[in-house]
Amino acid sequence: MMAIKAGVGVVPKPLRNFAKKNPALTSFYSRSLQKSGLFYGFPSKKKLQALYNQSLAKQASDINQILADLPVLHAKISVAIIGNDALGVSKTLASLVHQSAHIESVLVQCTLFKRQTNTKTLNITAFNHLTDDVVTSENVPLLLLECGDELHPSTLALLARQHITALLYVDTDEKNSGNTFENARMLPDWNPDYQLTNGYIETGVVLPADWRRAISTTTAKSIAGLISEWWLKSPDMVVEHFPYALIHRPDSNAKKRAQLKEITQLVNTIDARSRVVSDKLVNVIQWPIFNRPLVSLIIPTKNAKQLVKECIESILTKSTYQNYEILLVDNNSDEPESLAYFEELSQHEKIRVLKYPHPFNYSAINNFAAQQAKGEVIGLINNDIEVITPDWLEYMVGHALREDIGCVGAKLMYGDDRIQHAGVVLGYGGGAGHAHKYFPRYHPGYMNRLIASHNYSAVTAACLLVKKSLFDAVGGLNETDLTVAFNDVDFCLRVRAQGVRNLYCAEAELYHHESVSRGLDVSKKKMARFNAELDYLKSNWAEVIAHDPAYNPNLTLRRENFSIKDQKEWNELVAQQDN
Repeated sequence: MMAIKAGVGVVPKPLRNFAKKNPALTSFYSRSLQKSGLFYGFPSKKKLQALYNQSLAKQASDINQILADLPVLHAKISVAIIGNDALGVSKTLASLVHQSAHIESVLVQCTLFKRQTNTKTLNITAFNHLTDDVVTSENVPLLLLECGDELHPSTLALLARQHITALLYVDTDEKNSGNTFENARMLPDWNPDYQLTNGYIETGVVLPADWRRAISTTTAKSIAGLISEWWLKSPDMVVEHFPYALIHRPDSNAKKRAQLKEITQLVNTIDARSRVVSDKLVNVIQWPIFNRPLVSLIIPTKNAKQLVKECIESILTKSTYQNYEILLVDNNSDEPESLAYFEELSQHEKIRVLKYPHPFNYSAINNFAAQQAKGEVIGLINNDIEVITPDWLEYMVGHALREDIGCVGAKLMYGDDRIQHAGVVLGYGGGAGHAHKYFPRYHPGYMNRLIASHNYSAVTAACLLVKKSLFDAVGGLNETDLTVAFNDVDFCLRVRAQGVRNLYCAEAELYHHESVSRGLDVSKKKMARFNAELDYLKSNWAEVIAHDPAYNPNLTLRRENFSIKDQKEWNELVAQQDN
């Protein structure tokens, strides 16, 4: 397969583009790639470092442009260094020396560090002490750093040019012993559930000038805890993201565990109804389910007796959440064995078999069934889904019932335990694709994003839960323009426009034997329909495709593996924008 990939790479681009239009060749190449060992193609450490060096070069160019073009909006910024390690504080202070032109004052939270000029040494047990202990002028933002962090030489100069009217955070990386920057942490835009499960914002946070009022009652002791507590108390808080690596960090695994433990305590204290378990890598949150509402699981099918049987039996025998109904929608089945089996299923107390005697239209089929659903929660389930974790419904229903959550998707695997779906990223391939596709099931993913439940712009409808009230509010799936492809993405984005967040639930694991019953879209007619639906997605959701807030703009859109954009990809994006 490596030889095939290498051979494809040397074929002239016009010929490659022509070959992509051939359904048989496209299908062969995709199947071969999936069956090979190159299931997620993540770059080697050497290649990744080379890509990051290119990213840093582009960042340097961007920074020079920003410094040249934008006026200074904040003459001074205060800095608070949080921690209890004298050497770490010393490193952070040393990195501030060259930024002194923009520093109003520096507060060190460290009992081991000796008092220095213009530095106040205190033993702070909670952030609310900062309101009394930072000596600064009014209307001065505050930068929060963990001890040991080192600042990019232009960090404060850049922040001085930003409109800091809300909390703002930046990307980070690590500085090794050879003064090389590596292990980039390219963060998504504000992602509240990711903060609770992974504490992804843990340093490099700028609070606006009125920060005293904002943190006057907080009890958190870490920056990650502060952000979590602030959001738990004020869910409507505005958070901005500046996607440049301006903070260089030491390895902080031990500190990370302490931060997650603090977030666990905060969630349990502020929302005692939930249950949080902090494991070695992420927080697992079981949100409360009041009154055990009825869930209507809609499963469309045409024939496919064996697939349907495996799907339904896995739900019936493995699911610990029992208040559900199954709506099996028969779309023109004609196999006697399937019809006989469906008749048998119709006698089950939890199952209703509905007839949809019209041409296949995935959106219309689900809308038809949803109108007859009795549940408070709608579940869209493909007939090739198979339950793995018995408590999948507990976790997904718990999320779906939250007032601020819209669509909830599951962690789906192929039969060989590779990832099929773990959230949808807009922009992949110019349209949308599945994050971490082909990664091994037990891989933590990029920055733990495979094992941490958190927000994505969209999730797949192969296994999707949503409140029926939201389903009805947006008019269900688009059965006019999106009969087969991208209807779930469009649906999720319309639900998100209602002011809620969509979510990938890492704890709900199921197999997805993808498109087994319908087959691959390889005919000219199917490819034409697919391209038309892709064009609809691009024209209606161009803004999200251009910048998916659940993804970092410095990460590649060529592959679904969270690698880093190379210079060629950046050049192509610039050319597209110019056109």
